[in-house]
Amino acid sequence: MKKFYVIAGEASGDLHGAHLVKALKKQFPNAIFRGFGGEKMKNEGVYLDLEIDKLSFMGFAEVIANLRTIFKNIALAKECITQFNPSAIIYVDFPGFNMRIANWAKRLGFKNYYYIAPQAWAWKSNRAYKIQKDVDKLFCILPFEKEFFEKYGCNVHYVGHPLVDIIQDFKNSIISDSIFSNGQKVIALLPGSRQQEVRKILPVQLEAANKFSSHEIVIAKSSHLPLSLYNDMTHKYGSRVRIIEGKTYEILKRADMACVASGTATLETALFKVPEVICYKGNLISYHIAKRLVKVPFIGLANLIMNKKIIEELIQDELTSKNLYKELKKFEEKKYLKDLLEEYNHLEKKLGLGGAAERTASIINQDLE
Repeated sequence: MKKFYVIAGEASGDLHGAHLVKALKKQFPNAIFRGFGGEKMKNEGVYLDLEIDKLSFMGFAEVIANLRTIFKNIALAKECITQFNPSAIIYVDFPGFNMRIANWAKRLGFKNYYYIAPQAWAWKSNRAYKIQKDVDKLFCILPFEKEFFEKYGCNVHYVGHPLVDIIQDFKNSIISDSIFSNGQKVIALLPGSRQQEVRKILPVQLEAANKFSSHEIVIAKSSHLPLSLYNDMTHKYGSRVRIIEGKTYEILKRADMACVASGTATLETALFKVPEVICYKGNLISYHIAKRLVKVPFIGLANLIMNKKIIEELIQDELTSKNLYKELKKFEEKKYLKDLLEEYNHLEKKLGLGGAAERTASIINQDLE
């Protein structure tokens, strides 16, 4: 009987981790799963030793302020892995934490698989050397990543992007639109999955969205953040704003436009063909450090994959309600909207036919056998 320890530290990792666990169950019907993650992994039967709201800290300053907690979490992961003694450890993105565990686990002889490759091509390229040393197999999901990691001698497999399957599965399922009882247009606000992101980004999104008087404003609430965090910022808008938890895809399916914090959600929104503006504002110190270290021209995944800006990005000082409103207004221009939707179609084709989790699970099966 196989045992897998799965570590995901963010909402996107929880989503992809759950999808991979589901695929692994087909390859290993009697397998036991344990790890760090969120609600989606738990729903797939993973016993969680720690949930993601205790794990993720965004930005250099925030990481430094929470070092004691981070080291405590690393110690807990090592203790749980030692106790569980898994057949393999599966790391899902979250490189700052996961690379530390992978190095420790490799020295103890554990099998290491990394799903959703660290973005070493964007910054910290030395991580590729560490992956080559500490990771048995690396599974990348972006078309250009395989060539990058092969240059460093990594055992790398390009498996395609899991969102293609996840979103298609959702679209194929019978979903009720009961959360939207009227025909009113919808602006979706996705302000991120971390408290510090929501505090900085949501007020700007709300102020801009409120200028569209004919639209309903719907916030996709992160399930592991307290409702009070959102209520503090939305109470002055009254019934104009709805806060909905755990229904992000239902919201995107219905949305006419969206304001989205950087990350996986920007690509999800694009695959739902929703016109969006990428919004990001972080700690000032963290932002200026990142600006000097990051080597890529965009923060949006869709822009990176297309190698050009197809979605507008408002970052740090550029993220004002005035600028955001100006960009959202462009979606009312037919030509602008038509061109954007054509780019979305090209993006979808570039990501391929799907099957990422199944392909990864199959390779893991072959390797373990």
